[in-house]
Amino acid sequence: MPKPRHLLPGLIAAIAAFFLLTPAALAFCGFYVAKADTSLYNQASQVAIARDGDRTILTMANDYQGDVEDFALVVPVPTVITEGQVNVADGTIMERLDAFSAPRLVEYFDADPCAPVPPPRPLDLRTLATPSPEAAAAGGAAALGVTVEAQYTVGEYDILILSAQESDGLETWLRQNGYRLPDQASELLQPYIRQGMKFFVAKVNLEEFDQSGFQQLRPLQIAYESPRFMLPIRLGMMNAEDAQDLVVYLLSPSGQTELTNYRTVKIPSDMDIPVFVKDEFADFYTSMFDTSHDRENREVAFLEYAWDMRGCDPCSADPLTYDELRKAGVFWITPQTGNNVFVTRLHVRYTRDKFPEDLMFQETNNRQFFQGRYVMRHPFGGDLDCPAGQEYRRRLPQRFEAEAQTLARLTGWDINDIRRKLPTVDDAPEPAPWWEDLWGHSGQLWNQVLPWG
Repeated sequence: MPKPRHLLPGLIAAIAAFFLLTPAALAFCGFYVAKADTSLYNQASQVAIARDGDRTILTMANDYQGDVEDFALVVPVPTVITEGQVNVADGTIMERLDAFSAPRLVEYFDADPCAPVPPPRPLDLRTLATPSPEAAAAGGAAALGVTVEAQYTVGEYDILILSAQESDGLETWLRQNGYRLPDQASELLQPYIRQGMKFFVAKVNLEEFDQSGFQQLRPLQIAYESPRFMLPIRLGMMNAEDAQDLVVYLLSPSGQTELTNYRTVKIPSDMDIPVFVKDEFADFYTSMFDTSHDRENREVAFLEYAWDMRGCDPCSADPLTYDELRKAGVFWITPQTGNNVFVTRLHVRYTRDKFPEDLMFQETNNRQFFQGRYVMRHPFGGDLDCPAGQEYRRRLPQRFEAEAQTLARLTGWDINDIRRKLPTVDDAPEPAPWWEDLWGHSGQLWNQVLPWG
């Protein structure tokens, strides 16, 4: 029986280059109502970076599919990573970060235009403040210039830390030890060697994996200190034939984390769109992202979310708890300090020609909130037998058309196809004659008193 082909990403958690031990290496080809999570993308990888000062916890999500004995990854790291600096993380932590920060669809329902208008409530300036916490193996290595700096097993992973003098030597060593590399591997490895970076190499320890009882490989976490705040993405392009989607969750005690070497653009947000999108939100968001990506010449990062972890409005998922944040690598919080964490979600779709450099970040004190948010407004469905109701009814077709135009502009969908899905204005009583409220039945009385003819 032929061995099954394996589906694997060209990138694990945005920084891992995959080298299969088998010859078949394949690149990985209101209120809240829905969210645009990473499951919308067939080639999405996730990484979380918790950073304060020079201290960093890097969490690499792993959605590898295939025989675990074939799994291996190589990650450039700034320093030698000891056994104590590596941890196998909770497999659900990325799902929680994704759910909390995902762009979302919200819906509102129009009020009865004929209902009395309640008196205005006094403005409480405190409600405008930041949400409160309550809301919220080395044979021949020397001859090749390769040094095995450390080796150990953590959880289900056997780990090597390598350094190298030349990329050709490192490539040769990896090939001699069973790693199948693409032809351009030496070219992509060389810049990291010039920078003096080390290489974190992980494979699955089958005995440990069998004993763990887990059905899937869990995320790996690495702790290190370095003034460099960067994410190496170029190795992830070696096995990739198409563009790669990368979602980065950047956790900081200060504020938003920004890219310094690529332009960042806010994803289109706060748009009113037709109500039928509720049943097509996945198609809507992927089309909208594709269109925005093309308009920006495919060379920007998109900001999808920026918010204090202590609250959200609206929430697509509850904020992470103290224990969950600690599992995500947030090392600076304590029960006494509270959950002082600001999350920035960046979405990068990259190729070698558009993103020739690794991602470089900087922390900022900017605590401005932002979220990708798309609004559906359901029209009122009751009686509209007052003047305000008739005016409301008259304006609905214009509103529906504006929503259709917005949707076409965001997604590139055909406007006529969109119009066919728009709601129709239900038949309502024709407006009474304009004079009726003034005269009432006086006309009948007049006829009785002064008959004509």
